[in-house]
Amino acid sequence: MSLKKLKLNDLGSVGRGKSKHRPRNDEALYNGPYPFVQTGDVKAANFYLNEYTQTYSELGLSQSKLWPKGTLLITIAANIGDTAILGIDACFPDSIVGFQPYEGVSDVRYVKYYLDFIKLELEAISRGTTQDNMSLDKLLTKNIFVHEYTEQVKIASILSAYDELIENNKQRIKLLEEMAEEIYKEWFVRFRFPGYESTRFLNEQGKEVPHGTVGALPDGWANSRLESVCEFQMGQSPSSEFYNEEKIGLPFHQGVTNFSDRFPNHITYCTDLKRIANEGEILLSVRAPVGRINIATTKLVIGRGLCSVKHKMNLINYCYYLLKDVFREEDSFGNGAVFNAVSKNDLLRIRIIKPINVKANQFQEFVKPMDDEIRILSDKNQLLQQTRDLLLPRLISGKLSVEHLGEQEELEPMAMAAEQKPHYGKR
Repeated sequence: MSLKKLKLNDLGSVGRGKSKHRPRNDEALYNGPYPFVQTGDVKAANFYLNEYTQTYSELGLSQSKLWPKGTLLITIAANIGDTAILGIDACFPDSIVGFQPYEGVSDVRYVKYYLDFIKLELEAISRGTTQDNMSLDKLLTKNIFVHEYTEQVKIASILSAYDELIENNKQRIKLLEEMAEEIYKEWFVRFRFPGYESTRFLNEQGKEVPHGTVGALPDGWANSRLESVCEFQMGQSPSSEFYNEEKIGLPFHQGVTNFSDRFPNHITYCTDLKRIANEGEILLSVRAPVGRINIATTKLVIGRGLCSVKHKMNLINYCYYLLKDVFREEDSFGNGAVFNAVSKNDLLRIRIIKPINVKANQFQEFVKPMDDEIRILSDKNQLLQQTRDLLLPRLISGKLSVEHLGEQEELEPMAMAAEQKPHYGKR
């Protein structure tokens, strides 16, 4: 087996996105029906990009270009070398390059994996004196060494099978989270909990009023403070001499790192064990930004960007969705001069509706199976990602040949990855 030395434009057509209108922030360009993808959306995507944070109007489209589903996106500014394949038709600016494969010459999935494989090299050639930037010319001068087309297809099929499983699991996680959040709102915001029809609702003067009356609460519920149900421990960052990446000490988190995920990945470790969060405790970001939430999967050290939260009756699932509802407006409680931040006193004083204990317990029992399934799916995804990341460099570099790899051999590692779970300690 031999690899061919080519340029990216030997494999397909390559062009930068378009955003000609100035100023770029002209409101007339936006809030229309056409997806407008930006570098942050590419970074946040897993494999296929289907979600976006902005749209173009007819005017926006007229000064841009609508790229078809299946186009490979490559970021060349801000976050350099991130990639995703469009799962929708979309526009994007000139900080993103679009690649469309030549039929029978390249597989777009393979090209994505190849660019992921050489991402560090792309970042290296992009370093500038003031701001990192990778021009299209730099990208097209890069030599790449690729397999024959039939081998590209087989490699892409093996690797993308992992990503498809990961994406399916993420969609299941998203649905479960949305269900649980909606149930929380139904019970504790709209007050349509089981048995609400026979519950007395009282106004501020203690007079019985119909359900749905503004300001009325179920009998026994109260306007209270967050400190009535939660305990907070603020993080404190140790000196840098205590940090390492060699898994010595405990995992260390300065802030919430996985804003789109429920559980954090552990990258940095710390041997100064002053501020500890235990497995199952909620990790709440208290600065830049305020209100993002993870759940600790093991004992870990928290820095000053986090606080750990415990429910006083150990109703951790109820507490999680309570905090999700309280902090649904990002940074709405921040008051810092440089960074939006909240202190422990700020957290303690936040106003909440406190239900009677029996309803909080019922909610806990109702959503815990959903949250347990989310944990299982998240564990599977972690292992699938690890397995894919081990295979990718070996397949792309040619160290692992696919010439005689059969269908059964392709499927076995995926089945193993899907069934195993990483070890986080006792559940």
